[in-house]
Amino acid sequence: MGYQQGLSGLSASSSDLDVIGNNIANSNTVAFKSGTAEFADMYANSVATAVNQQVGIGTKLSEVQQQFSQGTITTTNQALNVAINGNGFYQMSNNGTLTYSRNGVFQLDKNGYITNAQGLQLMGYAASKGGVINTAQTVPLQLPTANIAPSPTTTIAAGLNLNAQDDLMLGTPTVSSTAATPVQSSVTITNAAAGTNVNDYTISFTGTDYTVTDSAGNSTTSTAAYTAGSAITLGNGETITFNGTPAAGDTYTVTHNPTAFNQNSSSTYNYSTSTTVYDSLGGSQQVNMYFAKTAAGTWDVYAGTSSGTATLVGQANFNSSGTLTGTSQAVLPLTNPPTFVATTTPDTFNLSIPNTDGSSTPQSIALNITGTTQYGGKDGVNSLQPDGYAAGQLTGFTVSSDGTLTGNYSNGQTSALGQIVLANFANQNGLVDLGNNEYGATSASGVAQISTPGSTNHGVLQGGAVENSNVDLTSELVNLITAQRNYQANAQTIKTQQTVDQTLINL
Repeated sequence: MGYQQGLSGLSASSSDLDVIGNNIANSNTVAFKSGTAEFADMYANSVATAVNQQVGIGTKLSEVQQQFSQGTITTTNQALNVAINGNGFYQMSNNGTLTYSRNGVFQLDKNGYITNAQGLQLMGYAASKGGVINTAQTVPLQLPTANIAPSPTTTIAAGLNLNAQDDLMLGTPTVSSTAATPVQSSVTITNAAAGTNVNDYTISFTGTDYTVTDSAGNSTTSTAAYTAGSAITLGNGETITFNGTPAAGDTYTVTHNPTAFNQNSSSTYNYSTSTTVYDSLGGSQQVNMYFAKTAAGTWDVYAGTSSGTATLVGQANFNSSGTLTGTSQAVLPLTNPPTFVATTTPDTFNLSIPNTDGSSTPQSIALNITGTTQYGGKDGVNSLQPDGYAAGQLTGFTVSSDGTLTGNYSNGQTSALGQIVLANFANQNGLVDLGNNEYGATSASGVAQISTPGSTNHGVLQGGAVENSNVDLTSELVNLITAQRNYQANAQTIKTQQTVDQTLINL
């Protein structure tokens, strides 16, 4: 037994205690990876001594191996706290020098760059103003502070239900006659939801018989003599009654009396709704839409800004099942009665609104009512979604599992601001520890394998969270006791050697 073995043992035990103490000291360090002291035995080189007679001269510290096992993830709800779940390191730039870290506690500097506590910049893929990620190279990630540009409204998608039992927009029809002495008459609307407000009727008497002819040329001849005070049916929903009996040859004409539309009077339309639209400068206006029933299954559609005048834009037609069967556009300039043609795009009306803020005017907007129904029930909106939006300011951002930084803007829009990348290495234990939770690549670690989170053997990210240290305090305290006993045992070998030497001296 010699001093060399004991001294080497004391040195090894001291190194072991240093590693364990370092683990314990960093048990609360974000993303810290614990180390394990690995030892190797030592033998003196010998030429003459037989191999089976070699005596070891002690031990040495061969390496401190870091354990890159996953630490637990704790939610912090801080937008710039990002945890890695799986393999990989953040790539950081120190004035162009690249280092690597698992510590995902980041912040913004005065220039909008994402940095760590030491001011190193987080690397990733940049995004264009349109939110397109450029994967050609990694650059320091910088969050833009400029407003997101507005987008003008081009389409209003409206899914409505128009009540099939709503009354027609029809006033009491007027009656005229060619008779020298007309018999007093009156028209009664018996079903305000049926019929049409564009039909006229002619009642021609031949003796006591009569024939009813509508404006479409359809006629019906009575099979019995007319009796004063009885009602004559005119199409669906109207009747005419004479107080006396018209003379042979008398003709009476019933002329429809449609209700004139007035956007300021709710009695001139059945239903209205509105939505906000945006122009090319982000200015907003309210567009009002009005629906007036003109026949069973036919509705006039009006639209205009809240500060302007609403005009007729077209008609919507429904079948007996309440399904929208087609739309027609009102021909401009409007005539009386108006002329309609089939819409260029199915179920879509074209309208234009004026702008006064310097944006492009008039602004063309398509009103698409695909999915609108005519069922018995309340009038109402099932969906109403205009496109376009105002300019918006960045209000916050989130980090997705693939590292995409998504900005949230005050106008309700989102846009990709960049993408965090991860670096992986063939030999993680070949990295050199630089302190401050930073590692440097070496020839032993291999070159950094850069990729997006979630691809190949790269882990995924969790925003609003951090990875805790993977130090197991219970195990480290047990290891501490073991290392202490090893140190004491090696000290005892030196003491024993000293006793042997003293014995020899005393001979």
